[in-house]
Amino acid sequence: MEKDRMALNEIDAVRSPSTSAPSPALPVPPASSLAREHLEDVRAFYDAADNEPLAGARAYHALLAHYYNLLIPAGASVLEIGCGSGDLLARLHAAKKTGVDLSPHQLEAARRRVPNAEFHAQAGEELSLPGTFDVIIISDTLNLAADVQRLLERLHAVSHRDTRLLINFQNTLWRPVLTLARWLGLKAPQPQNSWLASSDVVNLLQLGGWDPLSREGRILVPFRALGIGTLINRWLAPLLQWFCLTVFVVARRAPAPADRPLTVSVIIPARNESGNIAAAVARTAELGAGTELIFVEGHSRDDTWAAIQQVAAANPHRRIKTLRQTGRGKGDAVRAGFAAATGEILMILDADLTMPPEELPKFYDVIASGRAEFANGVRLVYPMDKEAMQFLNLCANKAFGLIFTWLLGQPVKDTLCGTKVLTRAHYERIAANRAYFGDFDPFGDFDLLFGAAKLNLKIADVPIRYRERTYGTTNIQRWRHGLLLLRMIAFAARKLKFV
Repeated sequence: MEKDRMALNEIDAVRSPSTSAPSPALPVPPASSLAREHLEDVRAFYDAADNEPLAGARAYHALLAHYYNLLIPAGASVLEIGCGSGDLLARLHAAKKTGVDLSPHQLEAARRRVPNAEFHAQAGEELSLPGTFDVIIISDTLNLAADVQRLLERLHAVSHRDTRLLINFQNTLWRPVLTLARWLGLKAPQPQNSWLASSDVVNLLQLGGWDPLSREGRILVPFRALGIGTLINRWLAPLLQWFCLTVFVVARRAPAPADRPLTVSVIIPARNESGNIAAAVARTAELGAGTELIFVEGHSRDDTWAAIQQVAAANPHRRIKTLRQTGRGKGDAVRAGFAAATGEILMILDADLTMPPEELPKFYDVIASGRAEFANGVRLVYPMDKEAMQFLNLCANKAFGLIFTWLLGQPVKDTLCGTKVLTRAHYERIAANRAYFGDFDPFGDFDLLFGAAKLNLKIADVPIRYRERTYGTTNIQRWRHGLLLLRMIAFAARKLKFV
């Protein structure tokens, strides 16, 4: 396949360069003599090769582009390392496209195919470009690199804090099949190939200063086959990922802590929680550069609204905002609170206080340190109070955790803990991308989890000690809401896996 023949290189994704300072340009020491020899061999091979992809390569690139377009945010700037003749780059949806390849001969075809893109004849190991990119792609060229670790290290110079690196490479299980296809003339020849395993790629990413986020197999049939291939790739491939032709890996730059304390907004949805309001204020610490508490009262049948007003008046030294919800459901309350928030970090704290407010500093540290971009509370690690969760609810929560780990591609042990924390900037991107899933979630938890997964944010589980209620009764209706959760899982699977 044409893409297999493109010289080595790589790159990463997701936010406007103007919102984050670029990495300082690093001096580029010369590659070793062995690396230079390999690069020259690759360059010579592709300069002498045809720069029009075979029919099979075009079909395969169309499939790759379908999955890449699900990973690339609208309006992103994209850099492809080892772009070859530009067949994949031409199919990507991006506001700005840049390609890098060793072979001037292949780049001639790329400029004709994608006239609105920018191209550079360079080796990824010696990458030197101005500016940064939201997404960096290395598609089926990693195995051709002379020094993968060096290549990955060079990508830092063209990435920013929220850049995502998207890599796909071919599964070693398919090596005999691809060799046979090459003998039959169905696949283009290529120079010496490393055939890296998934574990090799993950290890090299870490050595190169990248944090792998997710890994999944795609494509069981690398052509449409009158629609049969499309059906198999959509509905069967997600269930048989070990056997898929290509492996997709998403990574971010290794985490870096914030350079200063950050401000915090704690959103507290409250419905029939009158007896917990004073404790919520008293037990929530001042975090970072300052904390505001935002109570969103949701059509209570008790005197919750009066309690909120009284507690706000009694604590003039605390920054407290009070809202009355106009819509319905916790999800609507959370969105209203986020809209009123001014903090750089946004937190959700359920007013029942079963997630102790004293645990919130853990969540702040996870986000401010850069160890994660989305902190998800987990009630299922430490022992919990005897009456905190019924046995059937515990079983259901564990099952949902297993399902969501598969759905999201990152470990998520507990989906229904009310406390979820992220930065305002990342929430705004989730909200801007909300149309992909629609307004389907009355709880608010899944809107945020699915949105974070769609944007390839780093999700971290934060274990907490779950407590019994001290006032009121739960607003959760076990059977009705359980059925609703199953419907949301089916919906999310269609949007995230069976695509």
